[in-house]
Parts: sequence; structure tokens; C-alpha cells
Amino acid sequence: FVMAGPCVIESQVVCLDIADRLLDIGQRTGVGMIFKASFDKANRSSISSFRGPGMEKGLEILEKVRLKTALPVMTDVHEPAQAAQAGDVVDCLQVPAFLCRQTDLLCACARTRKPVNVKKGQFLSPGEMKNVVEKIRACDNEKIILTERGTFFGYNRLVNDMTSIETMKELGCPVVFDATHSTQQPGGLGNATAGRPQGVSELMVKFVP
Repeated sequence: FVMAGPCVIESQVVCLDIADRLLDIGQRTGVGMIFKASFDKANRSSISSFRGPGMEKGLEILEKVRLKTALPVMTDVHEPAQAAQAGDVVDCLQVPAFLCRQTDLLCACARTRKPVNVKKGQFLSPGEMKNVVEKIRACDNEKIILTERGTFFGYNRLVNDMTSIETMKELGCPVVFDATHSTQQPGGLGNATAGRPQGVSELMVKFVP
């Protein structure tokens, strides 16, 4: 599988365009595609940065993408109160890296009974994701996905420790390699091949028209 889409929902037109292209790529290559986009990027660095259309409008757009293309759809949530409403629309919920230890958020996502993709915080060792997995399993949800998205290497720089993929696989969960955010550089897709020899279940990339 490949998880792909815009970082944030810009408009319905853009999302449908990207989803149609992903559908075509998937049909031509035989690779399963999951459409991912955020209705609100609550972790933007700047107060003036575009965050998205908001939850109500964003979920409406994601539902249209799902109905038009039949692609599975994923979005991230930042607060426990968002989980149930988002879970009624999307196929998979994502917990952002900087919130990966938030127990209430993890449990709220788990209780939707939808698959939960948790991005490993840049500040965590891969072994510490065991606690994250246990929190979700404690809420009777075994549909857990873990994503490697880089580790802090000093200030303003991330590196990928591919051994972390093997460590997280030992937790009994599929592991995704985020080839875009883990490099934080345009054109970072060239780094994506490193995830394949490590046996990742999926790749995650940002896709813009």
C-alpha cells in the first residue's frame, strides 16, 4: 500500500484531482492506494500558515473523495473530541507524531474501532512505541499501524534510522515509512527506496498536482 495525498485539504477540486490520479496509478501498478489529507493542520509553525478548511467542511470533502473513487481515506485528529466524528467518515485515523503519547487521544481513536495509524514522535525511541501500542490495545483495538517519520539529529534536522523499522515490527504491527516528512525536503521521494529492504508494509508520501 501507499498512503498519499496533500498535506492539508486545499479544496474539493484539488483533492478529487489528486485522488483520481492516485486511483489511476494504483490501477496501472497494482499497488493499493490510501488517500490521506488533513482537515486542520493544528501544528503549523506560523500563526499565519494555512491550516485547512476545518473539520466540518474537511470531512465533507473527504467523504466525497471516498464515494467518488472508492479509495480508503485517512485523516489525522488532534483532539479526543474529534475522533468519533472523523471515524464516522474516514477508514483510518492518524495520530500526529507530536501527540503520539497522548493517552486520551489514542484511546478516543481506538474506541472508534477504525484502524489507527500512529506516527512515531521524533523524540521517541522505536522501543518506546510499545507503550503507545499497549494503550490502544487496552481499548480493545488491534488495528494498529506505526509510522517511522524520522528522529531528531540536533536542531532542525531529522535522520532516518532504518533499524527502528525492525524494532517496531516486533510489536506485531504493520510499519509505514514516511518518505516525505522524514526528510522535510522537496524531492525526498528518492529516499523512499530505503524503506523497502526493511520490509515496511506501506509507504507514505505527499502528493501535489
